Amino acid sequence: MAYQIRKLTIEDYDAMLELWNSTEQSRRALNPVDDSREGIERYCMRNPDTCFGAVSEDNRLIGVILTGHDGRRGIIHHMCVSSEYRRQGIASALVQTAEAALRKQGIQKIFCLVFIDNDNANAFWEKMGYSLRSNLNYRNKSLNADIPTGE
Repeated sequence: MAYQIRKLTIEDYDAMLELWNSTEQSRRALNPVDDSREGIERYCMRNPDTCFGAVSEDNRLIGVILTGHDGRRGIIHHMCVSSEYRRQGIASALVQTAEAALRKQGIQKIFCLVFIDNDNANAFWEKMGYSLRSNLNYRNKSLNADIPTGE
């Protein structure tokens, strides 16, 4: 299956949202503020060289990875591949592309957040060399009432 990896732009937003909403695991990670068109546009403007999409021969967005950094650590957000295109190396190619882009910007360590009950994703990230940190607690605080704080 032929596909091309290219940088994402806000023009890809509708296709990204459709892709994320196509799977329950991706859908449950979305929030109405950060993942709105404005939120994603802000993210892509801040990280113009580290967000990528996999595009099929017919120019359909079939995979996406949002990646950014704070100058110290990289973070992978919303990595998703269309269910009909999985197990073809697209996710691995997206991760490798994002890692190379972060490395080019001087980032030496990357993290991602994966739901504990998402067995397929956890197995994928383990295969990609991302170790499980059991010595940390992930904490968050919402500064906006429209953004759920999680479980």
